[in-house]
Amino acid sequence: MSLEPLLLLPGLMCDARLFWHQIIAFSAERPVQVAPLTSGSSIEEMTEDVLQTAPPVFALAGHWLGGLVAMEILRRAPERVARIALIDVSPLPEPPQVAALRDPRIVRARSGKLAEAMLDEVPPAALAPGPGRTDVQAMMLEMAEALGPEVFFRQSRALMRRPDQQRALRNTRVRGLLLCGEHDTICPPRRHEFLAELMPHASFRLIRNAGHLSPLEQPEAVTAALQDWLNAPYLLK
Repeated sequence: MSLEPLLLLPGLMCDARLFWHQIIAFSAERPVQVAPLTSGSSIEEMTEDVLQTAPPVFALAGHWLGGLVAMEILRRAPERVARIALIDVSPLPEPPQVAALRDPRIVRARSGKLAEAMLDEVPPAALAPGPGRTDVQAMMLEMAEALGPEVFFRQSRALMRRPDQQRALRNTRVRGLLLCGEHDTICPPRRHEFLAELMPHASFRLIRNAGHLSPLEQPEAVTAALQDWLNAPYLLK
């Protein structure tokens, strides 16, 4: 029996390089597709774009912004999602005090200071301490530079207007996995523990020595957790 494809959705200002280890590890056993979230300015528009090119049925994993789109896919097309993994994410609408910070970052990004905007978006304290932090930040900035300020604008708008997805998660009928870096201050571990309790068939895995960019910070640990999730038996819907 062939394995279902794995659809990966990158986080804010990230591209396929966020999932480099998972792509290498899983592409030997199943189709792996990374969907760019670069054309829409809302979670709903991004979801429509992803569904147009996604396989008929797939395992779905998303990081931060990609996790928000994954939740909307689950809400809108649950029959196409075989299982879902959410990484460093929150299902809640953006708090007003956080949304108020986005317009100044957009202005900076559009005035040639995209790196500054990204370092405000994902500050050093949101990543695991240690010598690897500098390399992770460098990769984050490389991915952001490749996508550019207009994608930053659209993705920031999508984050500001994101819907509350708690009901969709509560109604989940497939196997779920919540992953979070222990040092993530943007979407902290306790929130993922709550989501694992909210979703009927979900488990939580804490990724040690990682922060908000756990697939880059601890790629082997994230791959191992996703492998266990992919190998687990299907649930009858």
